[in-house]
Amino acid sequence: MKILITGADGFIGKNLKQFLVERSDVEVACFTRTNSVAELPCLLAGVDFVFHLAGVNRHQDNREFKIGNLNLTSILLSAIKTEMQRSDHKIPVIYTSSSQAAKNNPYGVSKREAEHMLCTFAQSNEVNAYIFRLPNVFGKWCRPNYNSVVATFCHNIARGLPIQINDPASALNLVYIDDVINSFVDLMDGAQPIVDTDGFCTVTPSYSVTVGELSRLIDGFHASRTTLIIDRVGEDFIRALYSTYVSYLPPSNFSYKVPIHCDARGTFVEMLKTSDSGQFSFFTAHPGVTRGGHYHHTKTEKFLVIKGNALFKFRQIQTGETHAIESNGTKPEIVESVPGWSHDITNIGADELVVMLWANEIFDRNKPDTFVFPV
Repeated sequence: MKILITGADGFIGKNLKQFLVERSDVEVACFTRTNSVAELPCLLAGVDFVFHLAGVNRHQDNREFKIGNLNLTSILLSAIKTEMQRSDHKIPVIYTSSSQAAKNNPYGVSKREAEHMLCTFAQSNEVNAYIFRLPNVFGKWCRPNYNSVVATFCHNIARGLPIQINDPASALNLVYIDDVINSFVDLMDGAQPIVDTDGFCTVTPSYSVTVGELSRLIDGFHASRTTLIIDRVGEDFIRALYSTYVSYLPPSNFSYKVPIHCDARGTFVEMLKTSDSGQFSFFTAHPGVTRGGHYHHTKTEKFLVIKGNALFKFRQIQTGETHAIESNGTKPEIVESVPGWSHDITNIGADELVVMLWANEIFDRNKPDTFVFPV
């Protein structure tokens, strides 16, 4: 399949192109600002599908909206019609409009008129046209300080720069770039569109968040490098927002230091803490060293020996029953601490012992739930 992307060097275009070039069954042709409209017939030769993403969404001269949105669409559709007549096959089109098309500002009017032009073209030529009135799209490669508050906040906060919030309660309707691309590609592959009551294609899921909450979340991502505490980032909006935030880190900030605690036994390093899913850390122990020798009432832990040989010993604090487990880094095995059982870990090898540790709660020095009890 051969496809054409107009606006291939824009935010959405870059992401779409990257997704498509990863597929062996797709050939991608690109129309960008460096191309002349005279090149469209050549670029359209043999094309099976068009993603019309090019347009002007910000300009000091309002006339540029008509040139970049309406006139370009007219020229493109004319070239598509010529190619369909030459090749005798239909060429579906996806068009990225904007939620601004419902408004009467110069930009919105130009997008709405381009929509109407595309609908007329589709009806008269019996070809599928999919129009997306996209809300705010966020994700990697979006230009900050341009038309995305998410991109601006992520860029500035990642660099310790100030952000401006005029109304923290102002609501934003957002869609994530990967969800946009997935919707586009599904249509290209023959899926049925999901449309709203006005007949426009929609992207799911969509998210609603206030400007103040958006700022708080991104500030939390930034602060997590110091506190080591991070919000849940594994699903839905928070997952997408965290991925977006990290994509704006300058290369000099791809890494960061965490505190290391050393004593005669070895080292202890905390990696990550969560508000409701525990914390991750690791420790080392020199040969012959024993660590632990305590029990918990509620706290539980999972230990994974990464390097070396360890002997885990347990004692039931009331009955005195004992148990022992040998574990080493060559055979991955999780060893769990059990409430009411005292436990310790001894390095029984000749080399340094390295153990990964997950605890089900963040350590609280005021309520450590850790009581010394020799095994």
